[in-house]
Amino acid sequence: MKWLIVIVIIAIVLIIGYNQRVTNTAVKTSFCLSVSGLPDANCTPGAIDTTVTQDNIQSTICVSGYTSTVRPSTSYTNKLKAQQIIDYGYTDTNMSNYEEDHLISLELGGSPTDTKNLWPEPYNIPNGARIKDRMENLLHKMVCNESITLAEAQYEIATNWYLYYNSYGLGS
Repeated sequence: MKWLIVIVIIAIVLIIGYNQRVTNTAVKTSFCLSVSGLPDANCTPGAIDTTVTQDNIQSTICVSGYTSTVRPSTSYTNKLKAQQIIDYGYTDTNMSNYEEDHLISLELGGSPTDTKNLWPEPYNIPNGARIKDRMENLLHKMVCNESITLAEAQYEIATNWYLYYNSYGLGS
């Protein structure tokens, strides 16, 4: 019976490893999974900065240069990125291939340092970090010109930003 359990565990590990190589999907030891460039919602659900509200967006996120006043140091984010690359099980461990990204961006009132809002987002995939940046910029513009609420933008970026990216016509 013990050997059967060992064989099943080995089979699972081999299947996960094979799947990771074939699909470039990341697997975290706590079963977090990054699929198609999106973080696992259970592991990286996003977190907001409670000091940014709909009532004060014109004096916070809509002010040019705001994000530089709240952005965490690279010593903090690089240490976290190195650990999260391991945690997410990425086979590519070259840190320069990832952006330690705020799921809810700082320009949308995301928490600067909460680890639930930070994760290593790959650059080298079709809907990677550079594509998400375009969505963040569009939502920021929409929030600041009040064509969408802050809460709506935070929801869209945190749930499935790529789905909304396509719905806004950015994927065309």
